Amino acid sequence: MPGKQVVCETPRLILRRMIMEDLDFIASMLADPEVMRFYPHCYDHEQARRWVQGVLDGYQRCGHSFFLVADRETHQPRGQVGLLSPNVDGVEEFEIGYMIHQPFWRQGIATEAAIATRDYALDQLGKRRLISLIRPINIPSRGVAEKVGMTVEKTTCYKEIEHLVYSLGRDED
Repeated sequence: MPGKQVVCETPRLILRRMIMEDLDFIASMLADPEVMRFYPHCYDHEQARRWVQGVLDGYQRCGHSFFLVADRETHQPRGQVGLLSPNVDGVEEFEIGYMIHQPFWRQGIATEAAIATRDYALDQLGKRRLISLIRPINIPSRGVAEKVGMTVEKTTCYKEIEHLVYSLGRDED
């Protein structure tokens, strides 16, 4: 099925295009107060449906968005990690975004999937610069960004909330 297209694999994970049938998992993750503690609010089922539709629209618009992260053996979902295209301070950037559901925290899944996304963006898509937007108080996400090879570039106000801009760049060949 084209909707379940695998984008990349790691030793433990597959990252594949999300489909609307993933809604119940995404909705449970977006409704979890611990998962959403650094977001303005949790999402109800209808808001989660719009989130998934936005992901699907991102595939159509620019060829990438969040990917569903699933266990390589069982294909059970673990979270979402992907390449987003936010406008930050008037510049369209390419952001590695990640969110893992709480039952799967502290297993290295976010780091493993974010590294796979980094390599996909640099090697397959030819991106020269990647960022991650992270709230200063979000210590776990900051740790993932650093393991991916990013460093803090600046502080910015994104969607009316203070964020650190972690970045990494590839020198021209």
